[in-house]
Amino acid sequence: MKIGFIGCGNMGGAMMHGILDSGKCTPQELMASDALEKALEARKEEMGILAAKDNKETAAFADVLFLAVKPQYYQSVIEEIRDTVSMDQILVTIAPGKTLEWLADQFGKPLKIIRTMPNTPAMVKEGMMGMCPNENVTAEDMETVRDICSGFSKTEIIGEHLMDVVTAVSGSSPAYVFMFIEAMADAAVADGMPRAQAYTFAAQAVLGSAKMVLETGKHPGELKDMVCSPGGTTIEAVRVLEEKGMRSAVFEAMKACVKKSRDM
Repeated sequence: MKIGFIGCGNMGGAMMHGILDSGKCTPQELMASDALEKALEARKEEMGILAAKDNKETAAFADVLFLAVKPQYYQSVIEEIRDTVSMDQILVTIAPGKTLEWLADQFGKPLKIIRTMPNTPAMVKEGMMGMCPNENVTAEDMETVRDICSGFSKTEIIGEHLMDVVTAVSGSSPAYVFMFIEAMADAAVADGMPRAQAYTFAAQAVLGSAKMVLETGKHPGELKDMVCSPGGTTIEAVRVLEEKGMRSAVFEAMKACVKKSRDM
């Protein structure tokens, strides 16, 4: 299986690391290209992958081709590789707002395209990825791509009408969580805890709490109630979070994120 990446920045690099570390292909079966020659050379030295001279070479090489560039570069990249790609390949996109219909119009011919939305926890092999195939993608094709991506992420097949929601709830949400961790750590520092220790306590609390949701199957509200003893410290903190509008702030932030994704 030959895998290609057009774009090898933070997201593309994380995905490539996960694919190689999990043995989904060898470095000589993975080719990348990037507009920044310095970034491409760094990935080649770091992982031992093949470095293409241009995007056309990567497109011609790959059985599965990931378009891992920012949304504003999709049109120019597609123009460059349009005549090179074919129905023998599977194309995987990661750009918010770029619909399957838009992609089909840009390529101007029938292709197998899977629209996805990964997130940065792929860098530590704990990613979450929504996936949506077009009508040319077979069940076998989907399993091939899901297997490749399992090296860095959990995957779920969803309807395209939910892709912008995926952007808000998992694609962009690591930023919200980082802000929460930072705020908790700042508060701990204000009360005398050393900075490095504060980040460890806050981050591990978030990690453990998320694991409880996933592994117990309990509703988050039920798990919250388990911590809130009558008249205790936790319910007092929860009262203040409710007073300050934490839920509303998160709700409105995600609504804004979905709107921005749909408008891109």
